[in-house]
Amino acid sequence: MTGEISGARAMARSLFDTLLPLLRRLTAERTLSSGKLGVLRHVAEHGRTSTTELAAVVRVSPQAISLAARELERLELVARVPDAEDRRRVWIELTDAGRQKLVQESAAGHGWLDQAIMERLTPEERRTLENAIPVLRKLGSDAPVD
Repeated sequence: MTGEISGARAMARSLFDTLLPLLRRLTAERTLSSGKLGVLRHVAEHGRTSTTELAAVVRVSPQAISLAARELERLELVARVPDAEDRRRVWIELTDAGRQKLVQESAAGHGWLDQAIMERLTPEERRTLENAIPVLRKLGSDAPVD
């Protein structure tokens, strides 16, 4: 059992050391933080939302979400809209500019990755990478462990 734990630790460290430079390269051209992009992405996928819901989804404090929402509003990427029935409640909605910015930010780095996969990897390595994607996705999900 101890051997399995130390092996898992070594694998985790190696995976981290491998992914970090890739993530840095993929995000180098972005102008918004990953947290603000997470806010835009969530609102784009789920529609208007509250800061409380965003804080839970993005996993930051309500204060941090309020700051991010104010910054995104200042950039005209989201709009804060009072609830029609409960004036104390405010909804965060994506603007057209926010939708465009999300597309731009999401695309930043993808061209580099597309090219790197085609130029640096053999067809067999591309298949191996493709087969690893579901495993990596499982690591990043909040789904319960079987």
